[in-house]
Amino acid sequence: MEKIRVGITGQSGFIGTHLSILLKSRKDRIDQVPFLPEYFNDDEQLRNFVNKCDVIVHLAAKNRGDPEEVYRTNILLVSTLIQALEKTNRKPHVIFSSSIQEIRDNAYGKSKLDGRELFENWSKRNQAKFTGLIIPNVFGPFGKPFYNSVISTFAYQLTHQCPPMIETNADLDLIYVSSLTEKIYQLIIDDEKRSIITIPADRKMKVSQILSKFQEFHDTYLENHIIPRFSDDFDVALFNTFRSFIEPDHFPITPVCNTDNRGFFIELVKEFSGGQTSFSVTLPGITRGNHYHMRKIERFCVLNGEACLRLRRIGTDKIVEYHLSGSKPSFVDIPVFYTHDLSNEGKTELTTIFWTNELFNPQNPDTYYENVVQENS
Repeated sequence: MEKIRVGITGQSGFIGTHLSILLKSRKDRIDQVPFLPEYFNDDEQLRNFVNKCDVIVHLAAKNRGDPEEVYRTNILLVSTLIQALEKTNRKPHVIFSSSIQEIRDNAYGKSKLDGRELFENWSKRNQAKFTGLIIPNVFGPFGKPFYNSVISTFAYQLTHQCPPMIETNADLDLIYVSSLTEKIYQLIIDDEKRSIITIPADRKMKVSQILSKFQEFHDTYLENHIIPRFSDDFDVALFNTFRSFIEPDHFPITPVCNTDNRGFFIELVKEFSGGQTSFSVTLPGITRGNHYHMRKIERFCVLNGEACLRLRRIGTDKIVEYHLSGSKPSFVDIPVFYTHDLSNEGKTELTTIFWTNELFNPQNPDTYYENVVQENS
């Protein structure tokens, strides 16, 4: 099967980063065409980009700032891309991210509505495939606080000892970024022609409900290291968003060691959500892992031996290292979208215990392989 060549404008933004990671995991079907923001200021680079694409997902946009600048910037981005398409006579499937704010009286919403109409007109003139997405409020790991979502703002504030405040207790239609990117992926591989699609929200919540949930995560997990109770996958999505803002130096956590004449006892995992506990034995000099998860909550604890646990967020170069020892059992929780490996750096066998919040499913393992240490490092 011939691969689909997909380019994402705004590839380095919040949704673009998550979509790029998802498409990378579907490389049997997708070839990604790299995009850099400066292409919009370079006609030749932009023409080269559109020439390589079977599908273009247009995510690049300015969300906040001076209203006139927001409107002008977003319309200019759309117009510049359309000019490149017409100059090259290319007719890729264009997927445009619009917003439920189209109906609101603000510069961002108006720029999205007018931008969508510009693409629709281009599509009709050139008999090209176009899909406009009306998207609800998007949240997820690594959103920009005070910019992308009130959810990102609350998560950042509660993990950085800043008191959160509710300005307007509005009802928000919410969609988790992984849910959205999966829908976009299906549109990329789908031959059906649909011009305007309203993406349904995963959940409607009041701002006060979001804050209450995050305060529960703070008190239960951040302060007491207990995995909270999850009523459904949406709760897990909120929790993974919350914990993505925890700084790496929060770990490792050394639990209380209860010692008496029989030996010692340590409470390793306290949770309300079920899941699976496993252990491994790793021989000296061996490294295991080099994979990441998009949804799983995972806890590592070394019981015997000496280990180096390394993590790197996908799409970045920075590696975080934790040196763990069985002489002082400590645990580390692995964030989503962080590839990780575990090395035995001692002279004896390394025994490690693992907990994850879901049972292993070989048909849907949520395990994607990528080396922590990159070849060009």
